[in-house]
Amino acid sequence: MLVVGDVVTDVVARHRGPLASGTDTAALIRTLPGGAGANVACWAAHWGCADVRLLGRVGAEAAAWHERELVAGGVRPLLVVDPEAPTGTVICLVDTGAAAERTFLTDSGASLRLEPDDWSDMLLDGVARLHLSGYLLFSASGRALVRTAVASARARGVPVSLDPASAGFLGELGADRFLALVRGVDVLLPSRDEACLLTGTADGAEAAAELSRRVPLVVAKQGADGAVVARDGAVVARVPAVPAAPRDTTGAGDAFTGAFLAALLAGIEPAKAAAEGCAAGALAVERVGGRPPTPAGVVKTTPAR
Repeated sequence: MLVVGDVVTDVVARHRGPLASGTDTAALIRTLPGGAGANVACWAAHWGCADVRLLGRVGAEAAAWHERELVAGGVRPLLVVDPEAPTGTVICLVDTGAAAERTFLTDSGASLRLEPDDWSDMLLDGVARLHLSGYLLFSASGRALVRTAVASARARGVPVSLDPASAGFLGELGADRFLALVRGVDVLLPSRDEACLLTGTADGAEAAAELSRRVPLVVAKQGADGAVVARDGAVVARVPAVPAAPRDTTGAGDAFTGAFLAALLAGIEPAKAAAEGCAAGALAVERVGGRPPTPAGVVKTTPAR
């Protein structure tokens, strides 16, 4: 599987209760590797996909660290080092209350500067699925890359999946524009909020069904309500969530997507693959950060200062 998407540095600040404006709020703070595309790739590898590759763009200051972290996660990194922009950084504010809800402050940096010149048709050699992070659609160069990559994949008969990635950025892009950009995609993996935003429908399952009139298979993540699978304008399966005690919901949707795609590539039918995704999402919310556990025997590293 080839994943094309964002590689960023996450600064996760876990605090309890509301932020105290104008003064200090106590928090536990960690710097971790992240990015929706990179997270999906690592979870797919963790869930058993033997060959996962990631095309992303990073700044020179953190390129070596991100490459080491991806390799440690079982992913083959294909990183373009940007000569001008720094690696993207996301500040994840996580309320340590019962829901472990998070708010992102995002500086996309080099990750949104992926462009068609970073693409080669040879990237698809030996690839059985292309997965695109929706963050690519939030820059002109990224949108051009998506068009190039999808056309290349269709010419080779390689199926394409896409995760919309951000309801906030999606609202700025616009539903009609997004749906035009994802023509040629065979699997769409939105969150409930993203599916509702794209359709103007308040019910997550109805939104998934409506989207499946535009994309052959829609698997909509419903958070604590699990997931719904839709085809041809109808919901064909409802998959329950796996119980979990949340610590940090950062990357839970990426975990679902990675595990779902790994299962799909293994020949598992979509509803059962969605159950695998729910299991990964439950594991993800019980961890801090957006990546799966590091395999035994692999030493974790920290970014150079």
